[in-house]
Amino acid sequence: MKENHTPYALLGLMTAGFHTGYEMKQMMDGSLNHFWKISYGQIYPALKKLVEEGSADVKVTSQEGRPDKKEYVITPSGEEQLRSWLMKPVEDLPVEKNELLLKLFFSRNQEKSVILHQLDSYEEKLQEKRHTYQSIKEMLLREACPSQDTPFWIITLDYGLATTEAAVDWCEKTKVRIKEMKEE
Repeated sequence: MKENHTPYALLGLMTAGFHTGYEMKQMMDGSLNHFWKISYGQIYPALKKLVEEGSADVKVTSQEGRPDKKEYVITPSGEEQLRSWLMKPVEDLPVEKNELLLKLFFSRNQEKSVILHQLDSYEEKLQEKRHTYQSIKEMLLREACPSQDTPFWIITLDYGLATTEAAVDWCEKTKVRIKEMKEE
């Protein structure tokens, strides 16, 4: 059975200064979702479990006219749990679900023009993704008071940029191969 990494993501977010479920979800949606997705439906049960296990503490603050605000802070036990997980080697390469690759796999049954259009569309989305990564990286590099986490955030952005560049290159080469294929 695969280990659930959501608790480690949440503990890590706490160490980076994100203390409410809302802040954590905002950070997920703004940055981590490029390589790690977690829904609200996963966040709150996982936070509750971290508190029950003693890996995090929660401070509840009353707010007038709004629900109570819950702020989560990592405990020494949670820090140890996070460090232990960070030291473990990565066990598996991720399995990517990619609709374009699935369609290409069966494209013997498709016209070249449609395949080329699919590849053009995919490449356009990759270019947008690359632009997003570059913009985030530039913003982080411009920060007057960078966080201790910033160099590590940039490393993950560089991975995204490198894989996106490779995918754009693959699209270009694949389009040439498709054009060169003989019609049957």
